[in-house]
Amino acid sequence: MPILPDPSPVRPAGGPGSSAAGWTLALGGLSCAACALRVERALRALPAVAAVAVNPVNDQARVEALAGQALDLADLVAAVERAGYAVLGSDTLGPAPRPAGPVPEEAPIDATLAAQARAEAAAAAARQAAQRRDILGTALALLLTLPLLLPMLAMPFGLHAMPPAGVQAVLATGVLFGPGLRFFRAGWAALRAGSGNMDLLVALGSTAAWGLSMVLWWGGETEALYFESAAVIVALVRLGKALEGRAKQRTAQALRALATLRPARARLLLDDGRELDRPVEALRVGDRLRVRPGERLPADGVLLAGLSHLDESALSGESLPVARGPGERVRAGTLNGEGVLELRVSAVGAETTLARIVRLVETAQAAKPPVQHLVDRVSAVFVPAVLGLALLTGLGWLLAGAAPATALLHAVAVLVVACPCALGLATPMALMAGTGVAARHGLLIRDVAALEAAPTIRVVAFDKTGTLTLGQPSLAGLQAAPGVSPEELLRLAAALQQGSEHPLARALAQAVQGGAAGIGPLATPLPQAQDARALPGRGIEGRIDGRLLRLGSPRLAQEEGLDTAPLEAAAAREAAAGRSLAWLMAVQPAGRPRLLGLLSFGDRVRPEAAEAVRRLRAMGLHTVMLSGDHASSAEALARQLGLDGCASGLLPADKAEAIARLRAAHGPVAMVGDGLNDAPALAAADLGLAIGGGTDLAMETAGITLMQGDPRRVADALALARRTRRTLVQNLGWAFGYNLIALPLALAGQLSPALAGTAMACSSLGVVANAWRLQRWRPAPMEVA
Repeated sequence: MPILPDPSPVRPAGGPGSSAAGWTLALGGLSCAACALRVERALRALPAVAAVAVNPVNDQARVEALAGQALDLADLVAAVERAGYAVLGSDTLGPAPRPAGPVPEEAPIDATLAAQARAEAAAAAARQAAQRRDILGTALALLLTLPLLLPMLAMPFGLHAMPPAGVQAVLATGVLFGPGLRFFRAGWAALRAGSGNMDLLVALGSTAAWGLSMVLWWGGETEALYFESAAVIVALVRLGKALEGRAKQRTAQALRALATLRPARARLLLDDGRELDRPVEALRVGDRLRVRPGERLPADGVLLAGLSHLDESALSGESLPVARGPGERVRAGTLNGEGVLELRVSAVGAETTLARIVRLVETAQAAKPPVQHLVDRVSAVFVPAVLGLALLTGLGWLLAGAAPATALLHAVAVLVVACPCALGLATPMALMAGTGVAARHGLLIRDVAALEAAPTIRVVAFDKTGTLTLGQPSLAGLQAAPGVSPEELLRLAAALQQGSEHPLARALAQAVQGGAAGIGPLATPLPQAQDARALPGRGIEGRIDGRLLRLGSPRLAQEEGLDTAPLEAAAAREAAAGRSLAWLMAVQPAGRPRLLGLLSFGDRVRPEAAEAVRRLRAMGLHTVMLSGDHASSAEALARQLGLDGCASGLLPADKAEAIARLRAAHGPVAMVGDGLNDAPALAAADLGLAIGGGTDLAMETAGITLMQGDPRRVADALALARRTRRTLVQNLGWAFGYNLIALPLALAGQLSPALAGTAMACSSLGVVANAWRLQRWRPAPMEVA
């Protein structure tokens, strides 16, 4: 079986200029990728700026200074405002400096941190206020547009119920100069920057339709008016923008929620053994910390003392807690189990593994070119071209001897027929139809980046735990020592673990109740364990029927001098299968303990996993597995499921690198995962698919979420995404094709403004009708188990 090459070692985050002074700015007013580019250009033009990156996903700008120089926040804010946008909040890059010298016994209030907290709160309040205004503006636009839109849709059926001209004028004016003002502001900002975007198209098209209608109405015309076109443009494009803004806000919230994994305070150990309660921002490399049971680790470090099990599932994605002892590396955000730990800090703040994962996700998301930005890129050329064509049309007809009014009508017809209503509808209508039918079948398509990538996918990479397996440890095997029955082994082990919340204790309780490893449910009640206590990082002990029993890891067995030879072969087989081992022993008054048996725990394979792989391979896709587990377990599962390859022992950054290697070898890659550790790979892949029930970040990072948690839905998701994306492309093709045909006719004077408005309305109806064909999609039938 082909195995991916070993990943390169994890490299420290950062690079050239990463330690330079800089700022992170929360931006307001961005509406498209062109806006992000304008902000980048404005900031990059400032002296002392070394690097600028504007992320249109979370509306943030990262600005770094040249080495040895500083950036003034006021200069940055002024540059952003000159470009036509706002700065809602700011924060400095890198950890706050801590003065050298002895640690003060009283932790003073850090004015810098307090100011940052106030700035973050103000930015959050500004974002919420902007979101509320956006929702209210969209609702108002739709409410005012409905009396104009519904009669327009009824016209092809011979129904004429358009309100009087005065009512049309009032409604359209309210939409255009109320909710539509945002397009004028953004369009004006684009013009000042010397470019065009979708906002400028909307402003021009709606103003042309409204202005022509006002002129005709004042001239006595009451039938051939275009007020409904002006209102529909604004209302439907605002709806699309509101949907896009909501998706971006949800993504930003998921990323901000990661900060809760890192505690706000830390127990700093002084040389005399006393503890100081300090904010994590005040920590520095080399500090000694104490972490008590049930607390999360505040920084990356190396354990100095203590034994415990750490829940690392948030970072590694693996379900079983990991025993950690002195000399081993631990990471911020992981949850301490039963032991008291002391560690020396090796990384803080932005350099911790947790912070690097967030940075990887943000970087990968910002690098994706979503298909909706195609409209903005085309608009940069389309807008000046249409303006030039309209001007040339008017001049041409004047030179040909036409009356000024006639020339003006032909010029306005060019603007009206080139109205971007269909362009504004193409993406949101396909998305609403496709995502609606997907949601009914347990699929969540988060953004159009997934639709852009789906038709090109050549490789599907799966995470192991929680994706191809259930993500819940269970009792996989029982090996009783000579003279001990399997039932007795299970009874004693489960009795020791009664009342424990350890995942292996729950696995034993399930085995007692439902049976496991070839043993049915136990009929007799479990005995009570006396004096039961945890052995941090090793296992548990207690007295049952007068005997002192211990159940624990291979480390415990080695420390106790347990003779494991009778079951060594079985232990080797279980370890090779990737299972966790627990030895049960009876402590003797003298001599070595007596071996009672071996228990092995593993994660069960999802019953649907094999069919999911078969369906993808039938689609001609290459299938691989990327896992943080060890090689023997990963390769065994890959062979069992018929995967084409696997890579094991991967950290989050390694998975993102593995995605890059797969892309180079085979082509575009889709990643399927469920955990925080999968988030960088989900974002780095051409298409990310999150298994339902996974972490919020995984689902917000992925383009598609399988709400039912069934890996067979991956094939359905790819099929629907391809069809939705095909519909979206058809809509855009229809919208652009319509303009390519209609514009020459308008130039030649073959289209009156009324006919041009009708053609524009028909182009919109065609987009809507094409999108609603997606409602007939159904997922492929599943195999009967």
